[in-house]
Amino acid sequence: MLANVIVVVLSSLAATPIIHQVPGQAEVGTVEIHGVAAGAFNPAHWENDTLNLVPELRDPLLVPRQSGVFRNIYAPSAVQTPTGWRLFYGAWDGVPTGNDRIYCTDTTDFIDFGARRTVIEHGEFVHTCNVNALGRPDGGFELVLTAYPDAKGDNKPAYFSSPNGELWNGTPAPCAAKQSDIVHVDGYDKYEDADINGVNVILREGDALHLYFNNYKDFGHVYRATGTDGKAYQFEGTALECPYAVNDVKKFGAPDGPRYLMGLHMNREGLWYALSKDGVKFDKEQPLLTHTGPQDKYIVALGWVVRDNRLLGVLYGAGAVPELNRNRIFARWLQKRVVFTSNDGTRIEPEAALGPDRQVLRIPEGMERKGTLQVFAEDGKTPIGDPIPGTLNPGTVHELNCGTE
Repeated sequence: MLANVIVVVLSSLAATPIIHQVPGQAEVGTVEIHGVAAGAFNPAHWENDTLNLVPELRDPLLVPRQSGVFRNIYAPSAVQTPTGWRLFYGAWDGVPTGNDRIYCTDTTDFIDFGARRTVIEHGEFVHTCNVNALGRPDGGFELVLTAYPDAKGDNKPAYFSSPNGELWNGTPAPCAAKQSDIVHVDGYDKYEDADINGVNVILREGDALHLYFNNYKDFGHVYRATGTDGKAYQFEGTALECPYAVNDVKKFGAPDGPRYLMGLHMNREGLWYALSKDGVKFDKEQPLLTHTGPQDKYIVALGWVVRDNRLLGVLYGAGAVPELNRNRIFARWLQKRVVFTSNDGTRIEPEAALGPDRQVLRIPEGMERKGTLQVFAEDGKTPIGDPIPGTLNPGTVHELNCGTE
């Protein structure tokens, strides 16, 4: 435990964070620090590419069910709800056939997950996958997914909406997808012959629904179109010139105006992001992360995790084989950085995260338990106050309160 209550004086915020032990058990040989989730979106951290992204301890976070022989789970999209998040995903989630479907599960904290259920059946298509979902102000949901094949044998986006998460396009879940669910984009002359596979992202601003997409037959551009009803869009042009696939776009508030955050992948070892002040044109992409090991070498999809105006992390689908058919869902969490330095000189960096709000430090055997603890901001570099003396014992749980959320 930390023998004394730790009080840290912030240099840049008018708050006094504290950290104290709480009842509970961390795993043997480790300490858990709670309360480390990212605060309000800070554009400077993203503009300067200084992000403390901590790998999830469960590697992967979510695996396919074992009941069926087709197991390939990979396209996550998390929607904030009053009690946590509803996680939509595309997969073969332990099913008898290798047909992609859309599933969902609920979680309050990304520690435990509720029952999984099928939302959209492939229906008239071979596959329905690569879902991007939004919450509606009335408590409902809307989503765009990739449906294959269309009438010309290509991938196209399809739109679904629900007032309650149970009825989809007027049909109880699991809703069988139809050719009539495919969306249309006017003004883009390549649309009818386009191959839009896993690159269909929606962002709602009031009555306007923006669609960001790539076309694999016209690659190198992320395009934007806008509509209102989810089915019909008017082409607006290029949002970003880049050799990557768009997977998610979220909007955040900042003191000097809004920021739009785009996430991109390309079935390789890394992920990328791009920023915009208007959502119409994005700045050049920057690297976000690279894989942690052979198990997530091929990253095939991503989805941001958002709570109000906070970007808490990123979920991504990835696997170990180039065939891209044995994927799992992994996570990185944007967190404050907590570092313990023992009086014997041993420096303990965070080992991993447990969901967006918990950080794990592993305590070596034989290490001097007395030392100092330093908290850093979400950039991993900016100290929050001075180092504080304390005693850290394995197996204990502590809570950090910065008083700024």
